[in-house]
Amino acid sequence: MKDQNGLYYHPKAGDSRARVYVRRGEDGEVQFRLWQADCPEIWERHPWLSFDVVQSAARLYQEERNSEADPLKLYDIAVARALLKEDGA
Repeated sequence: MKDQNGLYYHPKAGDSRARVYVRRGEDGEVQFRLWQADCPEIWERHPWLSFDVVQSAARLYQEERNSEADPLKLYDIAVARALLKEDGA
C-alpha cells in the first residue's frame, strides 16, 4: 500500500493502526520506519532505519528486558523487498 508517507505494510494482520514504511536508502539498502496511530510521536522520534540497525536494536531490547517478545516480527525484510520490487524501487 502507499500513501503520502510512502510504501507500507501492516505488520499485524487485521490491525490498520500500525504501519511499517519501507524505502531504499541512498546506498540501495532497505530501510524501515514505524508509524502507529496510538502513538504518532514514534514517527517523529525515530528516523529511517536499515535492517541491520533494526536487528541490532531487537537484540538489545531482548537482552535488556529479558523478553520473549520479538521486535523483528514487525520488520519483515521479505515483505519490504517485495513491496519495493512491485513499486519499481
